[in-house]
Amino acid sequence: MQTEAPRISAEEALKFKDLFDRMVQNVGVAILGKEEPIRLALTCLLSGGHLLLEDYPGTGKTSLAKAIAQIVDGRSGRIQFTPDLLPADVTGVHVYDQEKRSFEFLAGPIFNEIVLADEINRASPKTQSALLQVMEEAKVTVDGETHELQSPFMVIATQNPVEHAGTYPLPEAQLDRFLMKIALGYPDRESLVELLAAAEVRDRSATVNRVVSSYAVSELIRAADLVTVRWGCLDYVGRIAEATRNHEHIQLGVSPRGCLALVRCAKTWAISQGRNFVLPDDIDRLALPVLAHRVTLKPEARFDGAAGTTPGTGHSFGAGSTSAAASQLLERVLRSVPPPVDR
Repeated sequence: MQTEAPRISAEEALKFKDLFDRMVQNVGVAILGKEEPIRLALTCLLSGGHLLLEDYPGTGKTSLAKAIAQIVDGRSGRIQFTPDLLPADVTGVHVYDQEKRSFEFLAGPIFNEIVLADEINRASPKTQSALLQVMEEAKVTVDGETHELQSPFMVIATQNPVEHAGTYPLPEAQLDRFLMKIALGYPDRESLVELLAAAEVRDRSATVNRVVSSYAVSELIRAADLVTVRWGCLDYVGRIAEATRNHEHIQLGVSPRGCLALVRCAKTWAISQGRNFVLPDDIDRLALPVLAHRVTLKPEARFDGAAGTTPGTGHSFGAGSTSAAASQLLERVLRSVPPPVDR
């Protein structure tokens, strides 16, 4: 039905791939043996979105976030979320300057290009909500005054899925602000041995080289936007979303925002492979990290055979966990929706 000509050349797509591979290689210095999660995280960055890392303690969540901030030659900041953290500690506050006899805005750590929000679920809902406008609009409103953030802007948040005492689960509205939710998992034995052999290196992310400027990141985001998505692939995304809304175990299916997120990520994933067009395989590969955290299960779903582990998806947190159940149900949905015939 739609035969749109490519808006970006094959040569430009190959240049994008070369730079993307260099970024992956440099982040891989800090996170050994995890090329796939690194590629997903960088896809999130170059899709102009925010990333949620949920995994067990000590698996490298913070190191990955710091390494991504390190490869971009721009400003980065870190917020350690705690129960006593206030919204003003995130966004900033107006302070009175006695010499000028006026109030001046003191910017908070959110005014960086890449922001690490460590253990985000340990802060109160009031503080968590301070991120909502920032993540969606790249703007901060304090005391009725709106401040624009520079582009690119990315929040990389981490949380622990097994320690729930003293935590505040992120509401659906805030989860939906994250373009992707991924996990790293434990390293294989070979990577672990290599990590142990360099035990004297305290912070591996500090050894990561700068690869791109913040301006180059914005240019890469714009280049990914030009990747062609044929009508059949768009219809495929729509049918997947519709299937989640009609599933007997799913209370809240994929929204239009989730569909847009999947298309944007598929474009970036395609051009990172050196292609200027999206394949149905790109949509299949990204459906779980982009959509699983946007799906809300019915209460009885976890007791009706829907819960369990999902090997290889980055969401296998044990039987009965919400992440595992959502991923497993989404996999069933994907198997039930036929891909486009014209590939």
